[in-house]
Amino acid sequence: MKAAVAYYSGHHGNTKKLPDAMKECGDIELIDVTERKEADLSGYDLIGFASGTYFGKFSEAVLDFAKKNLPNQKRVFLINTYGLKSALINDMKRVIEEKSCRLLGMYGCRGFDTFGPLKLFGGIAKGHPDEKDIKGAVEFFTRIVQS
Repeated sequence: MKAAVAYYSGHHGNTKKLPDAMKECGDIELIDVTERKEADLSGYDLIGFASGTYFGKFSEAVLDFAKKNLPNQKRVFLINTYGLKSALINDMKRVIEEKSCRLLGMYGCRGFDTFGPLKLFGGIAKGHPDEKDIKGAVEFFTRIVQS
């Protein structure tokens, strides 16, 4: 199964750790949406979008990439990292629905966060994603591939 994961991983590189680990499971192309604004995703069986949580939502860069590049009727999954709480996925769900795609699931885990006032306290969720979080992402991806 050929898969692609379009991601945004700013600040501490938390989010990229998850698709990097999943890449060990098979044929996965990683697309950094800050470097590539367009990509032909039509040849992929499975498409993932990964982002940190920014003000409770997925990155605008990932959302814009999905709007421009997600082909119709694809199988899609979402991944996110967060300091305080998981992302709201309403905007991503809307894009997925508009493209008649099928959302297979979402995996989220804590990620080291030093945004804004959190920096004054040395941040939160230090050491995350950790080995357990990364293993969870790989298991999530494996289940999706097998479904």
